[in-house]
Amino acid sequence: MNKIFSHDLNKMQRKFCKSFNFIFFILKLLLFAHLSAGQTNQNINVFFINDADNEPAAKAISVVSTYLKKNPSYGISIQIDQVEANKTDAKTLLESICSKYAESIDRKQPPHIVFDTTRTGISSETVKSFTQALGLPTVSASYGQEGDLRQWRDMDENKQKYLLQVMPPADLIPEVVRSIVRKMNITNAAILYDDTFVMDHKYKSLLQNIQTRHVITGIAKEGKSEREEQIEKLRNLDINNFFILGNLLSIRLVLESVKPAYFERNFAWHAITQSEGEVSSQRDNATIMFLKPMSYAQNRDRFGRLKTTFNLNEEPQIMSAFYFDLALRTVLSIKEMLQAGAWPKNMEYIGCDEFQGTNTPERNIDLRTAFTMVQEPTSYGTFELVTQPGKPFNGYSYMKFEMDINVLLIRGGNSVNTKSIGTWTAGLDSPLVVKDEEIMKNLTADTVYRIFTVVQAPFIIKDENAPKGYKGYCIDLINEIAQIVHFDYTIQEVEDGKFGNMDEKGEWNGIVKKLMDKQADIGLGSMHVMAEREIVIDFTVPYYDLVGITIMMQRPQVASSLFKFLTVLETNVWLCILAAYFFTSFLMWVFDRWSPYSYQNNREKYKDDDEKREFNLKECLWFCMTSLTPQGGGEAPKNLSGRLVAATWWLFGFIIIASYTANLAAFLTVSRLDTPVESLDDLSKQYKILYAPLNGSSAMTYFQRMADIEQRFYEIWKDLSLNDSLSPLERSKLAVWDYPVSDKYTKMWQAMQEAQLPSTLDEAVERVRNSTSATGFAFLGDATDIRYLVMTNCDLQTVGEEFSRKPYAIAVQQGSHLKDQFNNAILTLLNKRQLEKLKEKWWKNDETQAKCPKAEDQSDGISIHNIGGVFIVIFVGIGMACITLVFEYWWYKYRKNPRIVDVIEANSTGKDGKGVEGVILGHTGKEYNKIGSNMLRPRFQQYPATFKPRF
Repeated sequence: MNKIFSHDLNKMQRKFCKSFNFIFFILKLLLFAHLSAGQTNQNINVFFINDADNEPAAKAISVVSTYLKKNPSYGISIQIDQVEANKTDAKTLLESICSKYAESIDRKQPPHIVFDTTRTGISSETVKSFTQALGLPTVSASYGQEGDLRQWRDMDENKQKYLLQVMPPADLIPEVVRSIVRKMNITNAAILYDDTFVMDHKYKSLLQNIQTRHVITGIAKEGKSEREEQIEKLRNLDINNFFILGNLLSIRLVLESVKPAYFERNFAWHAITQSEGEVSSQRDNATIMFLKPMSYAQNRDRFGRLKTTFNLNEEPQIMSAFYFDLALRTVLSIKEMLQAGAWPKNMEYIGCDEFQGTNTPERNIDLRTAFTMVQEPTSYGTFELVTQPGKPFNGYSYMKFEMDINVLLIRGGNSVNTKSIGTWTAGLDSPLVVKDEEIMKNLTADTVYRIFTVVQAPFIIKDENAPKGYKGYCIDLINEIAQIVHFDYTIQEVEDGKFGNMDEKGEWNGIVKKLMDKQADIGLGSMHVMAEREIVIDFTVPYYDLVGITIMMQRPQVASSLFKFLTVLETNVWLCILAAYFFTSFLMWVFDRWSPYSYQNNREKYKDDDEKREFNLKECLWFCMTSLTPQGGGEAPKNLSGRLVAATWWLFGFIIIASYTANLAAFLTVSRLDTPVESLDDLSKQYKILYAPLNGSSAMTYFQRMADIEQRFYEIWKDLSLNDSLSPLERSKLAVWDYPVSDKYTKMWQAMQEAQLPSTLDEAVERVRNSTSATGFAFLGDATDIRYLVMTNCDLQTVGEEFSRKPYAIAVQQGSHLKDQFNNAILTLLNKRQLEKLKEKWWKNDETQAKCPKAEDQSDGISIHNIGGVFIVIFVGIGMACITLVFEYWWYKYRKNPRIVDVIEANSTGKDGKGVEGVILGHTGKEYNKIGSNMLRPRFQQYPATFKPRF
């Protein structure tokens, strides 16, 4: 029994010991918890200054207070004194801050820390001035990089330790624009933002040191029409890359205000937001790049508990999470300093009224080190805080997070496809991480420039089969430049067909007006560089040699004739010469027939002469004809009267031949002389030929201004000459009889206006072609235009030398970045001799070049066209001789009983009792010889001793 009792007693003792140990453990835990709470629980006074509309910050500080209460393990209780900042009235805001601050001092609860969530502007500057002047430790979430916080710009080393700034995500997100511009090599950009972003301090810094023309402006709030007008103005600034920074509603409103044409391939749209939702829009067809923040995977659970348990749901969520993490980190750093004894026990505080400008309390508080040493997990991103000694903390510390880069396709008002193509890690100058480079490249706005031109061959020629609808020297040039600068273009003709001139009101037309109104990016064509044009637009370096003004006239048509030698004398003269020839021949025959001293009437006297020529009618005709030739007429008549007739004919023939020869040479020479106008001076001195330049052309401007200058010089000279204030000596020096300045251009301009200036080049060419000897017309224009017209038309010619020479260049908008790019490209092409190849192609090897016959020159000989009739005369003479030979042969062989001229009829009787007349030619024999011997007798009664019969 004792054993049993002992056993039970031992059993009861063991149970008691276990119960005692459990109770002791519980008491120990309670004591430890009590002691722990008593040792770490810290009361921290937070002076919270926030913008009135910054709801995420206000919500976040409230959640921090609740969060610390529900998590006693932190051992922190915070007392918040809050001031809502007025953005417009600095005085009222400062009074509110000072009043609240004075109340905390009066109740012996001065702030440990000032938590500043003012964004920018007056409210932020007021808070910075307040904390810096009174030496209050501050953690600020204001916007701005190094140097943007002016009141904290030049602080000593001690103040830099307790006046801290951490940039919020909304201040970092715009930096993605810089990364996109660099990645995609964007040369122009329009950045539109709403109230969720602050861009005041980024106008200079965002795209600093990047060669990108950009405009940063707030989204128009009034309505859709105002937004449409705003986008149209930006487009007129030659911008085709648009960035929209705002919430999802602002992005939708902007996209719905854009013309459908602005979503084509030469435009790029980028939507950047702090929200995590999706973009919706009523656009029918749009492709945009959409960037939105995303939290790190390891932080999503924590942030989810904060949203569900503590209702941290203010939008944008990234800002709510940032303010929560920043506020919690701030109070934890104060707690660590209080527990470590690094916080001053009796810190001196002065009120606003006590501040004298130089009596800021000295602080030895290293809040920066404690702030960076906090190991508390974050709920969205991680803090990237500067820990390197010597490097500024403010302006370089921020919360690091990632943004998702998506391609968003909107079709029929719905987002039909969203694809992630990369990420961007928030930071200063952080690069893009792209997963699909090809898609990213397709999101780039093609650089498409708008070109306006004027059709003028060979620089610009309309061709429906050409890729852009045009071909020519300038088209080849711009294509070469496009390969160097990397751009595409659209080209169209300017409506009025003018390069650009300024009227009396100072208004421009043509291509110049298009460039001034931002409706064109490039002016292309044979456009002269002129001083007045350079005032309103810019020109590249010249791409073509100096080109002046020259004269174009109709090429004289020299009439050619094979019998041109016959046109030297008029028809009546030829008839008179022919009549004189027959009359002289007949007269010579009469004189030789009836003169007793002629050969045929005095044969016996001249029987011993070597030349015995009887001047019958045939011989007279032959004599007069041959007398007109260098061969001569042969033996002259024997009688004196016949010789006088011959001498008279010789004198007549000499005069006629000499006159004909001289006139023939002059006639052929004059027909090949050049036009009477050989220069501008010749044109100005005559009145027969009308002349004018193209209306609105640079040539017209030249003559008009030269005339105006002459008129001004005349007015100046007249005013000087009639100036009564001049002394007699000075007036005598001006008293010249002749006007000292020529009025050449004044008269020419007046003549041009009377002739009426052609409005188009085709009209000018038509007027030149319709010129006659009575109403001639000369066109004055660019030498290249005229040279090409002459090259392609055989009926036109260039007259005189060029004058008023100016270069051709490409026109761009004033201040355009294209000027430098095109200059480098043109100089590169010049060094490669590419411009010379283009000249060779369009001037020497042009397919449209006309194959014109060579024009006769004074130095050339007489052409066959004018003297060929002489050869025809030879052939005609030879032909006539051949015909005569045939006739003679026929006469001799087939003609019977011919009569011989040198015999007379014989009264003889033949066998049949009839007389036989003449000699039968072609018959021989005794019978005929007998008859013939009896019938031949001389014309006179006595035969000369030397007479011999012909047959």
